[in-house]
Order: sequence, then structure tokens, then C-alpha cells
Amino acid sequence: MSALFKKSKRSMSERPNGSTNAQTTADPARSEAKNEDRDNPLAMASEAAAEHVMHDADAQGREDIAELQGLLDASRAEAAELKDRWLRLNAEFDNFRKRTAKERLELIQFAGENVLRNVIPVVDDMERAIANNDNTSDIAVVKEGFHLIHTKLLHILGSQGVKALPDAKGEPFDTDRHEAITKAPAPSGDLKGKVIDVVEQGYTLHDRVIRYAKVVVGE
Repeated sequence: MSALFKKSKRSMSERPNGSTNAQTTADPARSEAKNEDRDNPLAMASEAAAEHVMHDADAQGREDIAELQGLLDASRAEAAELKDRWLRLNAEFDNFRKRTAKERLELIQFAGENVLRNVIPVVDDMERAIANNDNTSDIAVVKEGFHLIHTKLLHILGSQGVKALPDAKGEPFDTDRHEAITKAPAPSGDLKGKVIDVVEQGYTLHDRVIRYAKVVVGE
């Protein structure tokens, strides 16, 4: 009886869905495919070419990144240099502007310094003449003193480019040189429209009229 209930042991090959049989049936196909790939020169060349292309692409990408980084660093350095140069130029221009404004102001304030320095001795002569006139009664001496001072003053003005306009008496009235302050009957017919008297002398500075001669015009 015990023999009837005793199950016989099956081997692994006899089991319906044993893993050993599956591996036995699947592995030969895979091995055969791998062997075929190894024996196929075209497949091996394609695989090698693909690996080479990927390697070259990675290397080219790294080179491009390095080149772009270098360009970026150079651009940053150039921008920093240009900014520093601009700041320096702006500071120099600001200093130049301030210095020029100061020099212009000083030029306006002290433009007549040289002339005044030369005129001051004439003032000294006038003071000495006034002091001497108190102690003299000779009119000729007084007149001579005034004449000398006048001559000295005209010489100083001439050295600065100041000259008196020519005597306008008897000359036609010229609006570029004369200023008519009044009109008076002409002593003769040929003096109508001409200068018959000069009230104040006119002057030029380097041939430019700086004061018109004040005249009386005949009518």
C-alpha cells in the first residue's frame, strides 16, 4: 500500500515549466545572436563609429565651452578696462572744466592788470603835480606839467594798442566812428553834414573802435 502512495521524484528536465529548460532553450538563441554580431564586420564597424562620434562630440563640446569661457573672460576684462579708462577721462575732464572756469574768471577779473599797472605811475605824476602847483605861481610850469603827464598817459595807452581817432573836424559824419550829440548851423555851406566840433575824442583798440567820438554835426 505504501508503494502506491509514494510519489516518484521527477528530475528537473521532467518538470513542465522548469527554469533549467527555459534557460537551455533561450540561451542558445542569445548566444547565437551575439556570435553573429561578433562575426558581422558591418555591425562592429557601426558600433565603433557610433562610439567614436559620441566621443568626438563630447570632446568638441568641451572645447566649445572652453572657448566661450575664454571669450567671456576676455570680454569682462576689456569691459573693466574700458570702464576704468572712462572713469579716469571723466575725472580729468571734470578737473579741466573746473580749472578752465577758474582761469576764465581770473582772466575777466584781472584782464586790465597790465594796463592799470602802467597807469598807476601817471597817478603818481598827477599827485606830485598837484603838490607842486600849491607852491608855484608860474602858469607856464603848471601847463608844462599837465602836458607831460598827458603825453605819458597817451604813450602808455599806445603801448597797449589804444590810439586816438584822427581829428574829425571838417570830415564827413561817419556813423562807424562818430556819435552825433547835437546839430548846429554850419558856418558855411560846405560844412553841412560834416563835423564842425569834437566834444570828446574817440579811441580804438587794435583798430577796433572802443569809444566813438562825440561830435557836433553842421546842418
